[in-house]
Amino acid sequence: MDKIYFLNQSTSLALVILICLIFVFLGIFHSKKFKGISNYLTANRNIGLFSLTTSLVASALGAWILFGPVAAATWGGVGAVIGYALGTAFPMIFLIFLGKKIRNEFPKGSSLVEFMRKKFGKSLFKLILLMTIFYMLIFLCAEVTAVAVLLNYISGTELWITAFVVLVATLSYTLYGGLRASIFTDNIQMIVIGILLFILITIINSSSGNNFSFTLINEKNPQLLSSNYIPGYTAGLTFFIAVAATNLFHQGNWQRVYAAKNYQTLKKSLIIAFFIIIPIVFLMGFIGMVSFSIDSSVRPDLGFFNLLLKDQTEILSLMIIILGLALTISTVDTLVNAISSLFVVDGKATFNLNKKTDYLKISKYFIIFISLITFAVASKGFDILYLFLLADLFCCAFVVTVFYSFYNKVNEKTAYISIIIGLVAGILMFPFPNFSKSLLVGVFLPKEFFSPLIAQSLLFLSFFIATFLPAIILKIYKIKFRYRTSKHYK
Repeated sequence: MDKIYFLNQSTSLALVILICLIFVFLGIFHSKKFKGISNYLTANRNIGLFSLTTSLVASALGAWILFGPVAAATWGGVGAVIGYALGTAFPMIFLIFLGKKIRNEFPKGSSLVEFMRKKFGKSLFKLILLMTIFYMLIFLCAEVTAVAVLLNYISGTELWITAFVVLVATLSYTLYGGLRASIFTDNIQMIVIGILLFILITIINSSSGNNFSFTLINEKNPQLLSSNYIPGYTAGLTFFIAVAATNLFHQGNWQRVYAAKNYQTLKKSLIIAFFIIIPIVFLMGFIGMVSFSIDSSVRPDLGFFNLLLKDQTEILSLMIIILGLALTISTVDTLVNAISSLFVVDGKATFNLNKKTDYLKISKYFIIFISLITFAVASKGFDILYLFLLADLFCCAFVVTVFYSFYNKVNEKTAYISIIIGLVAGILMFPFPNFSKSLLVGVFLPKEFFSPLIAQSLLFLSFFIATFLPAIILKIYKIKFRYRTSKHYK
């Protein structure tokens, strides 16, 4: 039996092409008057409050918000939703302090990795650079896959077609206009996202009647709201640690830290972005709990669409496509420019090519190569959540050491040791794809050696250990250093 779609394929494809062309035109037209490497990397360090705020929010809220928080809420409950929302928003608060530090100490910089290169030797800097690019590549694959799956769900459009159109369109204006084009289109995209989210959530609220409430969730699935529900706590902490840690390594955020025309503008933008992101992510998670409570047979990550498209309305389908494209393109152009900027800024120190080498030109070839990988992954519709979690684990192992070094002196050897120990320990606890065991729990040692609480919390424990074990190593080093110093002076 053929599946009945909400919209015919030709209409949805025409809409995708039209929306993409609009953003291509806007991006190229706007950035024509802003040329040069400074505009490409940091928008000439002259972005005002409104543009910076909308760009920060649009870049943070990709198409994943239509799937991730909705699905997480069905098994992690309100704890997972709170953790997801805070994890997404809290880097904005961290960047208030970290941004001030990096702008003061390295005012002409444009990336976190560039700053780390000044702090550590070339060896560790290259490891941080590799990890950052790996994380952003996974993020890029996730976003393009999400919008391709969305179009396939609504109209049956083949995954590769959506992936191809979105990637070509985004590359067209981002590789031409750089950060300046990305921020300008983010402004438009965020306005579209805000209006459509408000309309669609209002429709869900009115069409669901009394069902759109915590009362229904409490009646059908009380564990999702219970303060005694342990998976809620572990899920919340897991998402908070993982999402917050990874977003701190997002080069797109650091570009915007440098793009602000002054620190006061940056601070205000980050605070406003924080308070915009939290309710949006929380509402999406709440919708997931409502959908699950109304019909638990629905696939968890499709809860938002299930509530919205139950009457198979074409107008709503068109609105969802526009929303999905705005969310995706705003994130993809940020990631494309972020990866490109890393290559431009850190390419010379990494590869040490001929002095006349045009790193900007090479970075564009590199981005096209990255985009081919993304296209291949998105065309297959792989579930890359597991790979995303692995990328999160890498970021968790780096986060304490890297940002501790902002305020404390850490030598390269100690930094290496703390990161590697944290990463190895985290990998030992990191669950297999079926989440039933890990290398340590179930392979090297029988599961019976561990309490059920440990066996059921492998993902949380892997992130927790990878994040905080390096902190212990650094603390031991600091105590040892003080002891040696005091002994030397005696």
